[in-house]
Amino acid sequence: MDLRSFDLNLLVSLDVLLRERSVTRAAHRLHLSQPALSAQLARLRALLGDPLLVPAVKGRGMLPTARALELKDPLHKLLADAGALLRDRADFDPGTAERRFAIAGSDNSMVAAGLPVMEALRREAGPGIRLAFRHADTSRIATQMELGEVDFLIGSEHALPPHLRAVRLVSEHFVMAQRKGHPRGRGAVDLETYCDRLEHLLVSTSGGSFEGVMDEYLLRLGLRRNVVLSIQQFMLAPAILRETDYVAALPSRLVARHADILDAFELPFATENFTLHLAWHPRDHSDPAHVWMRQLILRCTAAPERA
Repeated sequence: MDLRSFDLNLLVSLDVLLRERSVTRAAHRLHLSQPALSAQLARLRALLGDPLLVPAVKGRGMLPTARALELKDPLHKLLADAGALLRDRADFDPGTAERRFAIAGSDNSMVAAGLPVMEALRREAGPGIRLAFRHADTSRIATQMELGEVDFLIGSEHALPPHLRAVRLVSEHFVMAQRKGHPRGRGAVDLETYCDRLEHLLVSTSGGSFEGVMDEYLLRLGLRRNVVLSIQQFMLAPAILRETDYVAALPSRLVARHADILDAFELPFATENFTLHLAWHPRDHSDPAHVWMRQLILRCTAAPERA
């Protein structure tokens, strides 16, 4: 039988008819008139090729045929399962749920959001909540989110695929970082010192470059700095700075997390804040688990912004 031509509402009526074994009582439960339900029973008999219910020889009511008895329990279970599927979803309980979340972003994104989220999960979620961090591959991220391989993307606004839902996560700024006990001392740094007397570590996320955003700012002033080491990951920078006399322009949150080994200073030239956004696929916008994780990420990254 082709279900496309079958009125599935008839199954609801059949389920009640098989349990009540009376058109009158079934019509009352279904809030239908007796003639309307009798018409539905006639349609069911024609569609299924079976009388389904026949008048009882003695007493009132009707008796189910063998075919009806075969249908009774499976039909009731089918309708119960469909009802459970369509009912409002229960609230997500992170203490008992089992769920895997994947967050994509740069290692700087992981510092800004990933580390605080990991710490919060230990306090607020049970062992069934698992978290995976992935490098954001700009050439594949849209497909990965479409397929559900990645749940959240953290990145700058221009890096977000256009069809995603997004909210501003955090506004960040760069500071100059140096190790505790650096021979330069702990005074404010001026442009001459910054450009001519210090050796710089550069984080080049594209890899291999000795020029970055800070060099673009300096070029506008007709200045250059001495970049002697280029790495590709922000997370390596604190360990390198701790063992050298290099300095580096790093996101303030990263430096703050390593305040035991690094000192932070305002840069001696004007720079712009950069903003990270949290993005997700529209398909997941109302999913209770996604809503919970989204709120957790936003709460963990909330902090006063620099004016």
